[in-house]
Amino acid sequence: MKLPSNEIGKIGILRALQLGDLLCAVPAFRAIRKAYPNAEISLISLPWAKTFVDRFSSYIDRFISFPGYPGLPEQEVDARAIIDFIQKMQEEKFDLILQMQGNGTIVNSMISIFGSNYTAGFFIETDFCPNKELFMRYPGNIHEIERHLELVKYLGIPPGDTALEFPINRKDEQELAACQLPIEAGSYVCIHPGSRGSWRQWPVEYFSEVGNECSRNNKQVVITGTKDELGIVEQLQSLMKDEPIIAAGKTPLGAVAF
Repeated sequence: MKLPSNEIGKIGILRALQLGDLLCAVPAFRAIRKAYPNAEISLISLPWAKTFVDRFSSYIDRFISFPGYPGLPEQEVDARAIIDFIQKMQEEKFDLILQMQGNGTIVNSMISIFGSNYTAGFFIETDFCPNKELFMRYPGNIHEIERHLELVKYLGIPPGDTALEFPINRKDEQELAACQLPIEAGSYVCIHPGSRGSWRQWPVEYFSEVGNECSRNNKQVVITGTKDELGIVEQLQSLMKDEPIIAAGKTPLGAVAF
């Protein structure tokens, strides 16, 4: 490995994104944990991700809330909080900060002032790169899972496999039971038509075709989503030939996974 485990006792990973993006990074998190089994690993992420860290405690030890940064679209920026956050990062005295946020055009200059012994991650040729030995050119045309495994390979860490996972527990089972959905194991298909970005959202008519095909094959359709996605859920419901079960806005994340 480029950074031997005896030099790395404290790691911070910047990935302040939503659930799907974090799940795609799980294989890389798994490889990092295996390479640095005794290190304290912190995820620096959006406030909601505290629950993600709790669920993936086998790979991540701590959660650090990220206050946003100018140019990043995922949350509103609190300028005063940014100053306090950077000071906190300097006080943490990380051995390694891993930039897994994106191609680095916005955040590489920020993480370079965190004061860690090493920084690593992605960069693009036309922008600032803190250390070309530990930063790799951002590979844009591969799957998100593979992209982060390429980064760990670049750092000399065995990448392991691409398998995804989502640990579930007794609480998740109880939350699902509390929803009292009229479903039986093996008899239904969940369809989730919503998306945070409408530009990448599949047309609702396509979801209805999938749902109707499921119905023709004797599968009960369950539509999932958040309360904010009830509009598209109702659209999909109106296009279905058979009445679906509406779970949107009723099921916590763990219950959906269970």
